Amino acid sequence: MNLYDRFVLPHLIDCVCGIGPVMEQRAALIPRARGKVLEIGAGSGLNFRYYDASRVDSIHALDPSEGMNTLARKRAAGIGIPVQTLALGAETIQADDASFDTVVSTFTLCTIPDAVSALKEMRRVLRPGGELLFCEHGSAPDASVRRWQQRLTPLWKPLAGGCHLNRDVPAMLRDGGFRLADMEQRYLPGPKPMMYVYRGGATAAG
Repeated sequence: MNLYDRFVLPHLIDCVCGIGPVMEQRAALIPRARGKVLEIGAGSGLNFRYYDASRVDSIHALDPSEGMNTLARKRAAGIGIPVQTLALGAETIQADDASFDTVVSTFTLCTIPDAVSALKEMRRVLRPGGELLFCEHGSAPDASVRRWQQRLTPLWKPLAGGCHLNRDVPAMLRDGGFRLADMEQRYLPGPKPMMYVYRGGATAAG
C-alpha cells in the first residue's frame, strides 16, 4: 500500500462520503437495521450515528483499510451499541452461514473488485428473513451521463480507491442472489456521473 492509499485516501473518502446529500441517504436507510448487523465497507464509520440502539444488538464493521478502521473506532465510541471493526475485505467473509439479521452496504459495491462474489457472501451469512440494506451509486439512466461514466471511470478509479462510476447496481444484486424488496433511485446534487444513487432493501432470492 502506497502513502497516498494509507494516509491521504481515508481522509479524502471520509470527506467526500460525508457530504450533506450522502448523509441524508444514510439517515434514511440505516435506522431500518436490526439485530446482529454486518456492515460491509464500513469505512470511517459514517453510518454509526444512525443505527437505532433499541433495535440493533451489535455491529460487525468490515473494511480492508486499517486507516479507515482507525477513524471508525473513534466514531463507534459512545453510540451505545457494541462495534467490532475488522480489517477484512468482503469477497470471503469470515463468519458462519446465516449469522446476521441485517447486512449493510453503503457506497461500497463500487470499490469491491468482485462485487458479485461479495454479494454472494453477504447472502450466505444473512439469516432467513434477514435483509440487505443498500445505498450505492452507479450507472445512470441517461445515455449521455452513462457515456461520461464510462470515460471517467479509468481516471477516477486510482484516485478513489478503485471506485467504479458505471456499475449496474440492480443487476449486481440479482446476480449475487438477492431479490429487491424496495428501491428508490435518483440523482443527488452534484456531478451527475458520480451522483446517481440506488437505495433500498433486498432479501435472499429463493
